[in-house]
Amino acid sequence: MSACTTPTCVTSIMVVDDSKVSRMLSTAIIKARFPEAKVLEADSGQAALKLLEIETPEIAILDMNMPGMTGLELAAMLRQSHPKLRLAMLTANVQQSVQQQAETIGISFFRKPIGEAVINDILDKLGAQS
Repeated sequence: MSACTTPTCVTSIMVVDDSKVSRMLSTAIIKARFPEAKVLEADSGQAALKLLEIETPEIAILDMNMPGMTGLELAAMLRQSHPKLRLAMLTANVQQSVQQQAETIGISFFRKPIGEAVINDILDKLGAQS
């Protein structure tokens, strides 16, 4: 891992999306920018909560529409249990109500499709540094 000691250092990022392709693409882009970072992948909110019992990343990128619980429901839970976790919503669900709920919870909102530019925008907005 890197020797970075600032509060914005990133050694671990979680990607929560029910699409394996979306997780793989996001992970590849993150690893290209932060080769030393550990990328945790979860296919649902429940899987993300289980991962958080083992490790706490600095950043979590959440999809909105997933089985079991939505990204907004997961984000609300994470705000309670991990208040320092930096959160972003990356979704194709761009309804104004979803964006407003994300803003209310304090989540940065980004639109799919996933690509290098949007992942880098997320990482920059959340202050990620290696």
